[in-house]
Amino acid sequence: MTDHQDISGRTVLLAGATSAAGLEVTRALRASGAQVITTGRSAERLRDLADAGAQVEVADATSLADMTDLAARVGHVDAVVPLVGGWRGGGGLAGQSDEDFAALLPALEAVRATSRAFDAALEASDAGRFAIVSSTAVARPLAGGANYAAVKAASEAWTRAVAQGFAKAAREAGEPLRAASVVFRAKTLDPQSLAARVVALWDTDAADLNDRVIDLG
Repeated sequence: MTDHQDISGRTVLLAGATSAAGLEVTRALRASGAQVITTGRSAERLRDLADAGAQVEVADATSLADMTDLAARVGHVDAVVPLVGGWRGGGGLAGQSDEDFAALLPALEAVRATSRAFDAALEASDAGRFAIVSSTAVARPLAGGANYAAVKAASEAWTRAVAQGFAKAAREAGEPLRAASVVFRAKTLDPQSLAARVVALWDTDAADLNDRVIDLG
């Protein structure tokens, strides 16, 4: 069994968490003693997360206004993980419709909104973490999944920019790097594998973790 750092008392925000992955990550974090805040646009869909021990907030993870308001209300957080996802594809390049592209964009919008709203809070934490879920399609994009791969690639680029921002802020303050931004890549997302990796975010020092791409297998 892997020995994890003690994360009891850590506060983790899972944005857009009303999915099987969100529920699994919530359960794993709560079992490890972390406080979990989950967001979703439907109070009904948040019910299972509340039953799993999360503080639930009805808020749109793709909305900077909603996320900024939430950041002001919750104050301290140690990690933010946007979990807005979805997949559409097929049909080669000709099948990459504007409608499908628009349907995939919320995943990128959630990465942008959450990272911007909680940037100061993560830098203020003694071990802030920002993590996104991406896809191996970024490394090997296919014509039938070009929309999906493009959105994931943009999300990764944004997350790497967050990493550079953390490093720059620490360097300018003359302080050690305490915050890290990472990308989890999966071919097919396994909620248990993701949950284990989120719990393990504090097992590695920020300086060694920041700007890493981690394969979920």
